[in-house]
Amino acid sequence: MHFKLIIALVEDSKTTQVLDAARKAGATGSTVINQARGEGVQKSKSFFGLNLESQRDMALLLVEEHLSRSILETIAKVGQFDEKPGTGIAFQIDVEDAVGVSHQIRALSRKVEDEL
Repeated sequence: MHFKLIIALVEDSKTTQVLDAARKAGATGSTVINQARGEGVQKSKSFFGLNLESQRDMALLLVEEHLSRSILETIAKVGQFDEKPGTGIAFQIDVEDAVGVSHQIRALSRKVEDEL
C-alpha cells in the first residue's frame, strides 16, 4: 500500500472542522502542530511590532494514495482556501515508506477496494 502525506496549514479556528471533514473523506488520523507562522503574497500586518495575523495550525495526515486527492479537495473546501485569500494552503507529497501503520492498512484495504 502506498501513502501520501498531506500537509495543511489552517487557521486555528478551522482546524477541528478541517480534520473532521478529512476523516469523513477517508483520513484515518492526523497530527497537529500548533502555532505555525507564515507569510503569503501580502506581507503580514503588524501593530507596534505585534503580528495581527491569526494563528495557524499545521495538520499532517498520512493517507492512502487513492484517497489523497479527495481528502485534499475536502480540506480546501472546508478551509475555504480558494474563496478567501490567506486562510490556508494544503499540499501532498509522496511517502517512500512508512512504519507503524499496519493497523490502518487493514482498515484502509477494505475502504480502497470499495472506492475502486
